[in-house]
Amino acid sequence: MQSLVTVFGGGGFVGRHTVRALAKQGHRIRVAVRRPHLIPELKVMGDVGQIELFQANIRDQASIDRALQGATGVVNLVGVLYQTGRQTFQSLQADGARTLAISAAKAGVDRFVQVSAIGASATSPAKYARAKAEGEAAVLKAVPTATVLRPSIVFGPEDDFFNRFAAMAAVAPALPLIGGGKTLFQPVYVADVAKAILAALENPAHQGKTFELGGPSVYSFKRLLEIVRSETDRNPLLLPVPWALAELIGSIGDLQTVIAPVIPPVLTTDQVRMLRDDNVVSKGALGLSDLGIESTPVESVVPDYLWRFRPGGQFGSRGAAAPT
Repeated sequence: MQSLVTVFGGGGFVGRHTVRALAKQGHRIRVAVRRPHLIPELKVMGDVGQIELFQANIRDQASIDRALQGATGVVNLVGVLYQTGRQTFQSLQADGARTLAISAAKAGVDRFVQVSAIGASATSPAKYARAKAEGEAAVLKAVPTATVLRPSIVFGPEDDFFNRFAAMAAVAPALPLIGGGKTLFQPVYVADVAKAILAALENPAHQGKTFELGGPSVYSFKRLLEIVRSETDRNPLLLPVPWALAELIGSIGDLQTVIAPVIPPVLTTDQVRMLRDDNVVSKGALGLSDLGIESTPVESVVPDYLWRFRPGGQFGSRGAAAPT
């Protein structure tokens, strides 16, 4: 069995796939999360004793230090799509990443993978993207050998994109085309992201580099919603929503996150602002192929989990919903 890798935020969507990929390669894994009792199923992803669930909070220095004891590699997956209470973009994606990287450097850990996002920029109008960029810079300052991975929207059975809009399509008369649905995306399969993390950890040639992770195809937001309609056999109207109205809807989402710490039923203002920019791999950027990974198309995976939103479930027919 190989050396110990501590995965911060390993209980989330990408984290679970990352833990599985690491376990298959024989790594010992310490999954550092705030509530380890909520993810007991992760322990059976490896051999007996291979995966350790560990209580840690990226906002707490002492718990970070404990989680890093004996580790030779670190993966930081901590992040949020909306803010609630003390779980803010700044505290987690910027300050938390900085604290973790400084602790890793003191512990002598030079194999560090920082999972960021395409669109991370210090000049972005979105707080999420600015915090991601600040986190990247802080990590590379403390651990120059760190590898930064910037995925586009990540899809897979438990994703928060296709599943969310499919659930809306099952009950709503219309789906919102924010800004007319022209924003471009390059969705990347969660298993490919996990492979990228593994490659970044294991290959010294990838240290100190930044990779942008996208799938083989680029889609407009409208086209992605058309795929949702087709795969769910639902036919809600695709309703264009002007940016000004989208910002107003986003303010309602902001208010909801203040009232209760649950997933907002609508977009937040910050998410609307991120939708103004295309979410695709930059021209000339290093990507999945440079990590030795062949990207997986949306069409080969999404039908395998959106069937449950069809009127007849797995036995339901397809074809009622036609692209507009």
